[in-house]
Amino acid sequence: MNALDADADRDTGLRSPRLVARVGMLLGICITVCFLTGMLSHWIQHPPGWFYWPSRPVWLYQTTQGLHVITGVVAIPLLLIKLQLVYPKLFARPVIGTPARAVERASIAVLVSSTIFQLLTGLLNTAQWYPWKFFFTTTHYAMSFLVVASILVHIAVKLPIIQRALGSPVESTEPIDTTGTTSEPQRPTSEPAPENGVVSRRTVLRGTIAVGSLAVLAFAGQTVPFLRWFAFLAPRSGEGPQGIPINRTASAAGVQESARNPDYRLTISNGNVTKELTLEQLRAMPQHDSALPIACVEGWSATGRWSGVQVRNLVALVGGDRNRDVRFISLEAGLYGVSTLPANTADDPLSLVALRLHGEQLIVDHGYPCRLIAPNRPGVLQTKWLTRIEIL
Repeated sequence: MNALDADADRDTGLRSPRLVARVGMLLGICITVCFLTGMLSHWIQHPPGWFYWPSRPVWLYQTTQGLHVITGVVAIPLLLIKLQLVYPKLFARPVIGTPARAVERASIAVLVSSTIFQLLTGLLNTAQWYPWKFFFTTTHYAMSFLVVASILVHIAVKLPIIQRALGSPVESTEPIDTTGTTSEPQRPTSEPAPENGVVSRRTVLRGTIAVGSLAVLAFAGQTVPFLRWFAFLAPRSGEGPQGIPINRTASAAGVQESARNPDYRLTISNGNVTKELTLEQLRAMPQHDSALPIACVEGWSATGRWSGVQVRNLVALVGGDRNRDVRFISLEAGLYGVSTLPANTADDPLSLVALRLHGEQLIVDHGYPCRLIAPNRPGVLQTKWLTRIEIL
């Protein structure tokens, strides 16, 4: 992701390809981690046929999604610094020039605009603010491929410059040859001291790393408990009713009345075998505890002590096969009113139809009368206000 151009003169000043390459490398690392963890989250929620996701360790998704949001946030100041270093080159004349230059300029335009779009919409998603009409999840997923493709094209074009820039000291003033031949070898001599009153490139690089580190601390507290005291920009503190934050309330889901209906029944179905359980019957079944995190796609997570009936016991109650996936249906209608638990996770003893949280009966906003809680899953798939369970 390095917009570097040839320098006919000596390489002086802060807008040096050597500094730009190093900032670009940091930005590239963040975007790579963000892309890979984002793909993982998407596959967990919309699994292709070949995809397998384990139920253990229980903190794995909590970690990968935390990394996704943190690296995306860190990429924002890195991108701004990078653009500040290269913006004169972005508007250099001729704007179009030769066909090869036109292709290069077009790739840069796509790269910059798509990256800004991804980082901005991703940041707003962490705050659950959607000032647009498109569906965030599918758009963000599709645009991520455009970002990565434009980065790969740009790196391919600029690779010789990147290699030479990274292969020499950051403070060097020797010209960087971009023709593929060198009339004079690069000399790794001692780095010249900057003039009085001029900030050195090394200082800018260190400042860039410091700003990125500050961005990590500002958001990491959503995932890392001992950093919560410093997470001054994080939309979620990790705290909430019964010790767990709430993304979607019963009122927003439209289940306030149906969740409190005294005639409530949980239906469990396995083909022609169906069983209905009242809340009292669920409470009378063997109860188990699981200490599991709720890990949300927005990047926050918090661990709770959940109590309820093991999913595999409910599957056995209707003669279900332990090697079958299990569908959970909520009283809430809509996109996230249904989730499917893979067979390996449904059979995990930690997977519960939870009735209690931290020793207390679930409040309605946490899914009363009962909800799914399973290890290593996005919070959006931990279905609340259960009304039906189907063995597939």
